[in-house]
Amino acid sequence: MSEKNALPLKDRMKIARTHMPELDATVRSRNFEEVNLGLKVLDAVTEASRCIECAKPGCVVDCPVGVKIKDVVNLIYAGDYLGAAAKLREDNALPAITGRVCPQENQCEGGCILGKKGAPVAIGNLERFVADFERNSGQLGLPSNAPSTGKSVAIVGSGPAGLSAAGDLIQKGHRVRVFEALHELGGVLVYGIPEFRLPKSIVKSDVDNLRRMGVEFETNVVVGKSVTINELMNDEHYDAVFVATGAGLPVFLGVPGEHFNGVYSANEFLTRVNLMRAYQYEEYDEPVYDCRDKDVIVVGGGNTAMDAVRTARRLGARKATLVYRRSDAEMPARAEEVKHAREEGVEFQMLTNPIEFLGDEKGWLTGAKCVRMELSEPDESGRRRPVVVKGSEFVLPANVVIIGVGTTANPMIQSTTPDLATNKWNYIVADEQTMRTSKQGVFAGGDIVTGGATVILAMGAGRKAAASIHEYLTSGVWEASVAISA
Repeated sequence: MSEKNALPLKDRMKIARTHMPELDATVRSRNFEEVNLGLKVLDAVTEASRCIECAKPGCVVDCPVGVKIKDVVNLIYAGDYLGAAAKLREDNALPAITGRVCPQENQCEGGCILGKKGAPVAIGNLERFVADFERNSGQLGLPSNAPSTGKSVAIVGSGPAGLSAAGDLIQKGHRVRVFEALHELGGVLVYGIPEFRLPKSIVKSDVDNLRRMGVEFETNVVVGKSVTINELMNDEHYDAVFVATGAGLPVFLGVPGEHFNGVYSANEFLTRVNLMRAYQYEEYDEPVYDCRDKDVIVVGGGNTAMDAVRTARRLGARKATLVYRRSDAEMPARAEEVKHAREEGVEFQMLTNPIEFLGDEKGWLTGAKCVRMELSEPDESGRRRPVVVKGSEFVLPANVVIIGVGTTANPMIQSTTPDLATNKWNYIVADEQTMRTSKQGVFAGGDIVTGGATVILAMGAGRKAAASIHEYLTSGVWEASVAISA
């Protein structure tokens, strides 16, 4: 029995969940410093003591990458923080990242039995704690690699799916090279997630760790244009290719006026802010239309829309407003992000939808004509559809509008790889368990297969792909399980 087990179960269950300290809202709403400040050692140990050590831990079952959470938490409680970090890395190549942006409330923490009657163990905060402790200590516990197999794998995309696969494959002894279309590594982790939620230095640190393990990286390579999948396999002799390009093609509303200057997709807006350093506007030329003292509207209710509206607020918007066609209850964004946005002064126009954007004679945006919505009775799926309230039109002043209603698949790789099966939405068709596609030696996973999802689900797909690629490379057997007609 551990020292923790010596504490009666009923006493452990009375310990309140440890609050994550945050930067003051009035300060952070005008800068890009990280909002969540991390747990101190004593707080982390106290939080770890809340774990009741279930015989069948639901947190592990609900973790897409299968982190041995119970073991990690026990190591934290025992004071072996570096040991906890090493245990975490056995299954998670990006612990400092997932500890910050993973929706734990719907996954590992959602499976915590304490959550049935109170607050679950703050697994995400503990994950971040050990990853940060390891990085700050300078004592990195990298896993060892198996002897070289002589096989090589090309990974297309350096986002969470690609990086996760790279971490597993390099440990199995394969040569791994990651190709990134942009000039910085990290994919959506660097271009899509703002500095105040995920500092660029954290992403760089985790990428550098993979490099230390032997993973090779090449930027500014647009696979599908600079080089094709067939050329990687036939001319450059890669034994397998994993396509992890994400779903980065923006979706617009299709309403009049989207051509006006000042209308952005959330993808473009966040990419310009993050990769082109608009968040450091005093040092860099402004790569987005100046938001300072302007009225900014963001359309959508997901995490990307939330990132965009909170970013606009930090860029000096006079009024930053989120417009969403459903109610708070249906909003898919993380509850923590919604809470932070409200604290930072973001205004919410719920049950509201734009039907037209207005502009002046010079082509500059001046406003958004909107209508009020109401939710219908639940349909067969249980979802309540938003319908227009007749005669409810009104105009919201706007100098900038950012559309954050989703993305779809970029067709570049598919268009130059005709024997790669796709579905009617142009996503690559891959087996859910093996990630094998219709083309021998080619695997795909993450958002390019599922559509827009979370970082941790993409990482889970990367781990599945890595296991399947290893099996293929060591057995030489290819069993096509994907229908071309999908």
